[in-house]
Amino acid sequence: MADEIENLEEVVQTQLLRLNATVQGVVAGIVVGTAIFAATNWLILQGGHTGPDGEPVIGPHLSLLGQFFIGYRVTFVGSLIGAFYGCLIGFVLGYFISRTYNWIVGVRERRS
Repeated sequence: MADEIENLEEVVQTQLLRLNATVQGVVAGIVVGTAIFAATNWLILQGGHTGPDGEPVIGPHLSLLGQFFIGYRVTFVGSLIGAFYGCLIGFVLGYFISRTYNWIVGVRERRS
């Protein structure tokens, strides 16, 4: 009886240590995409300030994302483009981190 309980605990503990990489990727993608979308639209609603040439300057730091995300600008359409890129990058990072974590857990299990 005691051996059965120990085996059951070992199985449960092994299953709890694993992450679902796809779910982790989707959640990370949603979080990153939403963050970029919200940050961009927050800056748009704030308005910004007038630059030396009389043009409005909105979010100069956030606009640097346009260097990495083709088509991104601090506009509403740009926030949609940024949300897409954010979802994509968030998914890839979340998936990679989960797969790496699961690999490390597998290595540790083989050692035990």
